[in-house]
Amino acid sequence: MSVEAVTHTLLQARAHGRLADALPLAESLASVEDAYAVQQAVARQRDWFYNGAPRAWKSGGASRSAPLTHAPLPPAGVWASPATVARWPVRPGGIEAEIALRLGQDVTPAQAEGLVAGRGAELIDAMAVSIEVVESRWLQQFSAPPLLLLADQLCHGALVVGDWQPCDLVRAAPDWMQQVCRLRVGEGEVSVHAGTHSLGDPAWLLADWLRHATSRYGTLRAGTVVTTGSWVGLVQVQAGDRVHAQFDGVGEAWLQL
Repeated sequence: MSVEAVTHTLLQARAHGRLADALPLAESLASVEDAYAVQQAVARQRDWFYNGAPRAWKSGGASRSAPLTHAPLPPAGVWASPATVARWPVRPGGIEAEIALRLGQDVTPAQAEGLVAGRGAELIDAMAVSIEVVESRWLQQFSAPPLLLLADQLCHGALVVGDWQPCDLVRAAPDWMQQVCRLRVGEGEVSVHAGTHSLGDPAWLLADWLRHATSRYGTLRAGTVVTTGSWVGLVQVQAGDRVHAQFDGVGEAWLQL
């Protein structure tokens, strides 16, 4: 019943645009698998993926030695840059500047199962700059229990994706340890971040993500997108801010809050 209780609470929070109290549910989920079961149940009830496997995902982790986590993204909240959140019911808790990767071919569960950690770059045909709007449905925001944050689609609000750039991450990958990201929020100064991806390489998570996604939704189609974690941490924003993220040699994305 615990998975059902958390699912019901999150569905109510989304339906009525209100924050839910995490405290009564703090011990409701016993495992990561319970949290993923809530993700799938919420998606099913809201009919996000009625036409097949999710076409956009978020994935990431604090380091290569830490567990990676994943969440499928509601398709109506994935937008091309430039974009504005005025078209989407979201309460931004912050934004993250990221690199999104795109599958260049279908990937079956069997193919995914055969990948080892750190592999899968050969399956990618393009990359783009992305800005994720981070939003928690919990009253406690990001202080809610970790399993409840995972159950809440990893606190995903919306995703803005810049122009796609063809790439070959096997033969001609960028030097990710030197990769520069520039971020400007509102009228603030441009912040510069170099080599700050938590995994050292955005593609390092592909094998884990693909095994997770295909085991739950079956074959992922060519063109499926995964955004791979922040280069700037969680940056606070407010209504009216215009956000510009730019990665040298990759591109840029714009978001109006």
